Amino acid sequence: VQLQASGGGLVQAGGSLRLSCSASGIELNFNSMAWFRQAPGKQRDFVASIFRGGITNYANSVTGRFTIARDGAKNTMYLQMNSLKPEDTAVYYCYAMTARVWGQGTQVTVSS
Repeated sequence: VQLQASGGGLVQAGGSLRLSCSASGIELNFNSMAWFRQAPGKQRDFVASIFRGGITNYANSVTGRFTIARDGAKNTMYLQMNSLKPEDTAVYYCYAMTARVWGQGTQVTVSS
């Protein structure tokens, strides 16, 4: 099982980014998946999750701004991030909860 995260970058506050997590070795439609993030010097925190049935959950800090989704045909999970804030700056990781596999991180930097 491998997860490949991409889409990070530098953006100004108020801007948007879309992260992608492409998977091999598992079918995302049949797995519960999540995004986490880790800011410098801090623990890795939950951001959002999507379960097999499509139910989604979000951290309070991103509710209303971020949207998690997946495309079964592309076997890819996404995190659409809007209205970005400097406090969203972190390395973002995708995680396959059922398989307990982490992807490599992608850096998101939001400038004020």
